[in-house]
Amino acid sequence: MRKLGLQTMIEVAIFAAFAMVLDLLPSLHFGPSISISFAMVPIFIVAFRWGFAAAASSGFLWGLLQIALGEAWILTPTQAFIEYFIAFACIGFAGLFSKQVKGNLLKNYKGRALTWMTIAVFAGGAARYFWHFVAGVIFFKKYAIEAGQSPYVYSLVMNGITYLAVSIACAIVLGLIISKAGQIVTSAKRLNEQHRAS
Repeated sequence: MRKLGLQTMIEVAIFAAFAMVLDLLPSLHFGPSISISFAMVPIFIVAFRWGFAAAASSGFLWGLLQIALGEAWILTPTQAFIEYFIAFACIGFAGLFSKQVKGNLLKNYKGRALTWMTIAVFAGGAARYFWHFVAGVIFFKKYAIEAGQSPYVYSLVMNGITYLAVSIACAIVLGLIISKAGQIVTSAKRLNEQHRAS
């Protein structure tokens, strides 16, 4: 894993804070367990700019901010660790597609870039919500029992609907941003890239 440069670390912190601000804004709620927000968008931008490690770090920091600001729903320390550290850091998996998104934008293949961006968003979202699903089965099974359902089915439905809705919403917003201002992704250059260009 590459060491993160100073510029990258600064962006990791700034975009994590931006995600936290977006998370504090009112979101669309569909029942007590399903809500849609665009708060993952800044973490995805970090993912496209700098890749997996930076995005995972930014997601982890966002989860830490959730706890520090009292916005986290904590039942046990283990549940908090899974849902706010592991899950949020796993958004970084979108960064595995950074080269495809950035490379196609640099070649002005916007259609391909948007396709890879959508894949990346759904991959990062799936990685995050997998852990919310796991936590739901383990720690929130009483709600499933009260609803007369299997904890697995209940958690899959609740988290699955949220995952799909949030991923679609984020993909739309990111698609609009990248199609109009692709330089928000392509302007990021690692130190070794800057040396080669000079």
